[in-house]
Order: sequence, then structure tokens, then C-alpha cells
Amino acid sequence: MRNDFNKGIKILVADDDSLMRDFLMEVLSRSGYQALSVPDGKSAVEAINRDDFNIIITDVKMPGYDGMKVLKAALSKNPQSKVILITGYGTIENAVAAMKEGAFDYLTKGEKTSPDEIEIVLKRAINYQKLETENKRLKNELSNKYSFSNMIGKSPQMLRIYDMIKTVADSSATVLITGKSGTGKELVAKAIHFNSKRKDYPFIKLNCAALPDGLVESELFGHEKGAFTGAIKTVKGRFELANGGTVLLDEISEMSVNMQAKLLRVLQEREFERIGSSRTIQADVRIIATSNRNLKEEYRKGRFREDLYYRLNVIPIEIPELSERREDIPLLIEHFIEKYSSKNNKPIKAISETAMKVLSDYSWPGNVRELENCIERAVVVNKSGTIEKDDLPGNIFDIAKNDLPERIKPGMSIKEMEKTLILKTLKKSGGNRTHAAETLGITTRTLRNKLAEYGLHSRQIDSE
Repeated sequence: MRNDFNKGIKILVADDDSLMRDFLMEVLSRSGYQALSVPDGKSAVEAINRDDFNIIITDVKMPGYDGMKVLKAALSKNPQSKVILITGYGTIENAVAAMKEGAFDYLTKGEKTSPDEIEIVLKRAINYQKLETENKRLKNELSNKYSFSNMIGKSPQMLRIYDMIKTVADSSATVLITGKSGTGKELVAKAIHFNSKRKDYPFIKLNCAALPDGLVESELFGHEKGAFTGAIKTVKGRFELANGGTVLLDEISEMSVNMQAKLLRVLQEREFERIGSSRTIQADVRIIATSNRNLKEEYRKGRFREDLYYRLNVIPIEIPELSERREDIPLLIEHFIEKYSSKNNKPIKAISETAMKVLSDYSWPGNVRELENCIERAVVVNKSGTIEKDDLPGNIFDIAKNDLPERIKPGMSIKEMEKTLILKTLKKSGGNRTHAAETLGITTRTLRNKLAEYGLHSRQIDSE
């Protein structure tokens, strides 16, 4: 039966056996493929050089140019072409050898060769080719998305970060990215990976704050079947899965001191063992770590290994808070309006001067993540096509315009402003830390860490 979906598939048939050639052309024609046949290898190479073919079906033994020469010509012209060999029973070994050189599959010449068998092999080749094309498209899309040139910001701080990404991307040096929650540490890590020679290999993340200590070792290094209760099969860890690529250790300050010692060995020796195994595995990975805490202060307080800190801190990159690069706020707003207008099919054309001023005056304790959430909300609720102040979350408008002037004064440090904002938000939420964290656009863990950093307790919060 003719298949219209096969019309765009171009196939070249090369065989000096006219009966086999005619048989293949009849099968291909009935299936709706766009096919061309030639009687020898030399004609096949000439056709390959003239035109592009999805699939080349070629006999192994032909006078002059044999199937191996056709195979090499096809893959040299287009590595994604799929070459299927036709072989007699006496040349199967040659076909297997050719597959090691890049041939996709082979068909056995003879009475048992059926149209169904040919169609199965063709479908498999076509599907594999489509998968390769889609993977290539996705990799290009990721590379464009996380390219440093597409990161948003023109402030001097961000320009320095772009230069640093360009400088360190192709090295194998470990990178430590620090900055407050929501500043974009993971985005910088991905930009480094996707602009490096490792970009075609995996980028794998482990959130050190999200896993209990008992699971971190298994997640990083993997385990053998039966290594512990519940280990019903052998599992590869992140380091093994990322072979050739990059491992991102997100919020590494949350990793226990015991696990820090095991990680240090990987950084020093570039090798590890799965839990329950004595076989050493080489770790060909680049390591990038992020932290929203000052690791130097952490090791001084005994919460982080000093030797691990220096192993990680080969290339330090500090991401500024949004309040320290206010000239980037309008650019980010424009970017997020475009992003969420398209995502939600909302034709937002502009933002009013009043709304822009409110957003520019706000302190953004949740940084870029909080701004993004704010703009997404504004786009979704907007009805006029122009974002107004009434489209913004109430807490941002209230704090920016009314709530803070009594406490925030010129000359205050960013840290003092942040402390004041957190206290005012907690008071407004009646001391409910979950609601306060949601209002601020940060996690409850980050809020708890901030309160501990400022040495604040419930009674002090209530009295503020």
C-alpha cells in the first residue's frame, strides 16, 4: 500500500544485479518512497555527490567501486545518511565489518528477502534518523537558550560575568558560583557548560539541599544491586551518567561534612566507586558548585571543609543581587513580558511608567526569580494590553510606595534594607513564615537562613 508519509524520503539503490534492483525499486515505489536506482558503485558515488539521500541501499560486491566505497562516500557527504547493505550468504562477514564502519543494517539477498523485511529495516532507519535530527535540534536550542550572550543584563557586573564565562568555558577548572537565592546561579552554570567543548555531553544537576544525607552518596556515585536494603538493581550515579560532561552541585553548603570528605576525594583523584563495589571508575566530568552562603564563613564556623572550599574555589564567580544592578531591571521586565505573553497567548504591548517605577523602586529580596514571578502574574491577570500598577502583586506596590520609607533611609546598607524588608513582611503576615516567604519570592529555607544570619528569634520579630 502506498504511504504518503514516505514521499519526502529519498532513497538510492545501487546493485549490479538487475533483478534485485528492479525488485527493490518496485517495493520502494509501492511504499511511496522517492527512489533512484543505479547499476554500479561508481554511478552511486556520482549520485551521492550530486544529490542528498536519506537512505542508500547498496550491494556489497560490485565491480569497480564496491559497497564499502559507496558507504564511505555517503557518510563523508552526510554523516546522518543511513546505509543499508545488500549481501549474499557468502558476504555476511563483510556486511558485519561494514557496520563497524558506520553502515546502519544489512539485507540478505535471496528468496527469503521479502517486502515486509525491507520495509521494517527502512522504517527503523528512518525513525533513527528522525531521532538524531531531533536530538541535534534540542541541543542547538539548549545551546542558544543558555548562551551567555542571551543572558539578560548590561550592567558592568553582568558584563564581567559574560567575559568570565567566555574565559573559563573551555577549561576543565572547577567553578564555584555564589550569590543569593534567585540571582541566576544555575543559569550561569548552564551557560558555562553549553559554551564549552563538553556541550554535546550531559549536564546533570544534584540539588544538595533536596536530598537526605543518606541518599546523596548513592545519587552521586551510584550503587550495586544488594548494596543496601532496597537496592534491587544496579544504579549509575550522577558522576557516571555525566561522563564527558558537567555535574552541577547545587547549594553545596547543605552537604554534610561526611559527604564533603568523599567528594573531596573525587576532586583530587578523579575517580570513585559505586556503593557496594570495589571497582574504581574514572570521573571525566567538570564540576560546578553553587552556594547562597559564604563558604569561607562556613568553614570558619566548622560547617564546611576548608580543603574542599579551596578545591572548589578555583574559578570563583559571584552573582550580584538584583538590587545591585538596577539598570538591568527594565531589560529583565521587557524579556519576561515577551516570554510570558507568548507562553500565555496574551498580547501585552507595554508597561506603564507608574508600574515601571514601582518595580524599579522595589528592593527585590527574591532577586530575578521574584521579578520573573511578578511579571508572569501581571501578564496573566492583565486585561488591557498594558501592564499597570494594579496588575502587580499588592505586597510589591504597598512596600515600594507606602510601607518602607519610615524604616529605609538613604545611607542604609543592602543588608540592613533586606533585614528591614523581611521583618516588615513577617509582621504583615502575622509571623507566618510560609506566607512571608511566598510574599518575598524566596523559599522558607532561605527565610530561615536569613533569620539565623541576623540572629533574629520569634519574640524579636513580634516586637519589631
